[in-house]
Amino acid sequence: MLYSEKELKKRLQGGCPLYYFYAADEALVRSAAGKALHFLHEQDPETTVLDGPTPTVEEIVLAAGTISFFGGKRLVELPLIRPSTYSDKDLQELCDTLADTENAVFVMTSVIEEKYGKLRPGKREQKLIAACEKIGYCVQINKPGRPELQALARSWAGETGAAFALGAEAELLDRCGDDQFLLQNEIAKLAALSGYGTITRDMIRQLGTVTLDADTFEMVELVVDGKLDQAQKRLKTLLQLQNDPLLITGALAGNYLDLYRVLLAKRSRRSLADVAKDFGYGGKWSYRLGKVEKNAVRFKRHRLEQCLCILQQLDLDLKGSKLDAELLLQKALCELAQAGRGA
Repeated sequence: MLYSEKELKKRLQGGCPLYYFYAADEALVRSAAGKALHFLHEQDPETTVLDGPTPTVEEIVLAAGTISFFGGKRLVELPLIRPSTYSDKDLQELCDTLADTENAVFVMTSVIEEKYGKLRPGKREQKLIAACEKIGYCVQINKPGRPELQALARSWAGETGAAFALGAEAELLDRCGDDQFLLQNEIAKLAALSGYGTITRDMIRQLGTVTLDADTFEMVELVVDGKLDQAQKRLKTLLQLQNDPLLITGALAGNYLDLYRVLLAKRSRRSLADVAKDFGYGGKWSYRLGKVEKNAVRFKRHRLEQCLCILQQLDLDLKGSKLDAELLLQKALCELAQAGRGA
């Protein structure tokens, strides 16, 4: 079953005994569980929180079997439980405990591995999901798309008393990606910077805390556009922020690989969706690869292969040369710009 706030409210009002939220992103399950817990805490139950990926069955049985002092049901939280770490015997005992307990309400969350944009629960995870589906509200939470993330960003800003200027939340997503924890942290800082007023694009650029992938993506765009001076300035900023030169190189190589994959896909008449599936780009592939495509079509294959060779040599030089890392990176950017000319 997929997550629905309407269904969650219905289950909460109906006295459902168990809530289990699972997703590939920890922020998603924390958010959903937080809404359930907010409602349940208003009933003022006694609460037991069993932290850790593998609370023992004995701890769960003890928590679930303890009668509340006030005579109501006890609330038992199992945050980020990891079914794969239980033995088959213990997992069966856990499922039996969840099914048999009458004086407790469970709120559970799990993070499950994602491959090619889809959750791939293992055998034990499937067993726990199946058991929970029979007991209460057990749901998978999918990653929100870009429009949903922008709406979430506006909502989080509104909760602080701030608001985004037109298009500013889109700029923040461009720079932070779809990591919701990072987005929430950045919005909190931006709200404070704005005096809990209007968050502008200039403020987002001023704050400067972004993912390395986002900054190197912009560096590649600048190089492709022939704006080498601006690309060098961006590089200098990354180094001043103490980013590891090898990590910068790796991120640059990843961005040029994106260009190469998209170019080859277009030549073989394959879609961007095929590229996303083949290389596991996840939920944000449509926007990201759409931007990559605009630059990829400006290259010939041999030019991109030359760029990848330049970055491979840069990686070797950084690991083995005595030359200054910043100088090597600057030299590589110049070579990338030269290789892209006349593409």
